[in-house]
Amino acid sequence: MTRRVAFVIFPDFQLLDAAGPISAFEIAGRYRPGTYDFCLLAPQAGMVASTSGAALGAAALCEGPFDTIIMSGGEGSRDYAQLGSLLDWLKREAPRARRVASVCSGAYLLAKAGLLDARRATTHWNSTDHFAQEFPAVRLEPDRIFTRDGLGRDGEIWTSAGITAGIDLALALIEDDLGAKVARRTAQQLVVHHRRPGGQSQFSALLDTGGVHGRFAGLMDWIRERLAEPLSVERLADQAAMSPRNFARAFRAETGLTPAKAVERLRLEAARLRVEASAEPIDRVAEAVGFGDPERMRRAFLRAFGQPPQALRRAARA
Repeated sequence: MTRRVAFVIFPDFQLLDAAGPISAFEIAGRYRPGTYDFCLLAPQAGMVASTSGAALGAAALCEGPFDTIIMSGGEGSRDYAQLGSLLDWLKREAPRARRVASVCSGAYLLAKAGLLDARRATTHWNSTDHFAQEFPAVRLEPDRIFTRDGLGRDGEIWTSAGITAGIDLALALIEDDLGAKVARRTAQQLVVHHRRPGGQSQFSALLDTGGVHGRFAGLMDWIRERLAEPLSVERLADQAAMSPRNFARAFRAETGLTPAKAVERLRLEAARLRVEASAEPIDRVAEAVGFGDPERMRRAFLRAFGQPPQALRRAARA
């Protein structure tokens, strides 16, 4: 069966939001010839300039039905006044598609078309606050690499975080169509180490925003070196030479996280790397990174990644 896939761009789209998924599907098609029939669409036919100035040639929006619609993101995604025809097209064609997906800020267009109401979705971490305010009816999951809503039903909605997460999304879509072996071979051809599960958090980027390069950079390094130790707010504040109250306020303003949540996420980051890269027993990993109790670590994995440690280990070795 040939699946018709529409990649959709618009003026001031993000080039990699389109090129990454297109490349993934094109490579997957080499392993299963005849699986996919691609088209690149835009509100108007012709060369469409991305935010970088590089342009792609697209056909005009056309009638489906499509198996899959993938909406790119980019700075132009919020220019609703100029994209009225695209929104109308989405409202008409999305209900007829088996699944609809967005990369990064492409979620804004899906939400504006009403496709994400009461649905789970994500977008780039830097836009989540604004997105949540503009679209309160969407069940936003700001930390996820990608989300899938409506599992096993027609009308599935997939959304992904920023830019390179679109490749993770594309690989997941390919795996859903053609199985893990083809998705893995596609990832290898793309020189992607392995496909990140959708539940993986964007927390590294969140911490980097105010931590690695900000006023608490030294403290973040200090925490990473002492994950196995008790790390109370009082101890962190003492290390930062601040009162606990002022420290907690300043830290959250800088990173967007409470100190306790930041410590947990640094522990999760360290634990995930050890779980995926070694055969070390799970209880030893939990102790080494400061969770102590493996059940406590399991619950933290489920919250952040949507999967327990053992599942991530199996996925990393698949």
